[in-house]
Amino acid sequence: MKAIREKVELPEGHSFRVLRWSKTLRDVECILGPGRTQPVQGEGNHWHFHKEMELTLFTGGEGTRFVGDAIGAFAAGDLVLLGERLPHHWHTSGASGGLSIQWHFPESHPVWAFPENLELRDLFKRAERGLHLRGRTATAIAALMQDVARSKGAGQLAALLRLLAEVADAPESDLAMLSSRSFTLSAESHYQKAISKSVQHLVANFRDEIRLEDLLKISGLTRPTFARQFKQHSGYSFSAFVNELRLQAARRELRDGERSVLDIALACGFRQVTFFNRLFKREMKCTPVEYRRKQRRKGRGLK
Repeated sequence: MKAIREKVELPEGHSFRVLRWSKTLRDVECILGPGRTQPVQGEGNHWHFHKEMELTLFTGGEGTRFVGDAIGAFAAGDLVLLGERLPHHWHTSGASGGLSIQWHFPESHPVWAFPENLELRDLFKRAERGLHLRGRTATAIAALMQDVARSKGAGQLAALLRLLAEVADAPESDLAMLSSRSFTLSAESHYQKAISKSVQHLVANFRDEIRLEDLLKISGLTRPTFARQFKQHSGYSFSAFVNELRLQAARRELRDGERSVLDIALACGFRQVTFFNRLFKREMKCTPVEYRRKQRRKGRGLK
């Protein structure tokens, strides 16, 4: 969906930047070299995009991850590769920490003068829909990101290229596509701020009654324009987007909590438990009770 475009400013003498945070996604520092940092304002806590690709690792915290039209839970260890102009947002539950690397290597960039780097083109293309890194690859890449953060100069560039080569060589089982489609967002669209504000409202209030009239006031758009822009840039109608937020919250509570299915459905914003059960089974291919049972067995290491 349309989002606010973040302007990524690379520090002088760098062809990419490394970001680190330890409390919130708003309080971020750019690592300039060993022992050298400068504060920057983070944008990861709201729906946004930028022309740069991004590799983001959460070393602490949990919440809900939004990448393109994919909505899912995340926790410490979550590692995602984002392509150019792919809208994303992390809604954290409390404090979080992590590392992020951002770069932009267009066709004219000198990095492509080295034929050894051409194997990265396919990886960059696949990242347009977002890639969730898992398994041994995620463990290895997390360690390499720390190497990039600790290095400087040519050594830091070499560390980044090694990291990208490792991702490009990863087994398919360690790379999961996130968004169902890629996004080509125009930096000039005047709908960006309106839709971003609407998304923030939905994320903050999905447990309550959501009225389209409120979203029209927040966005300043007419009903047809809002519906068209939201659907075009998210892959969801606004009501389907809300249902996905509610289902994500319900899955988390079914997995971690002890409340009844009825209480969870109502607490997550569903007004009718029959609708919740029907929607849950359609999306998850099992009932809420079966899902809870499977998650509990998985947590105990049982098949």
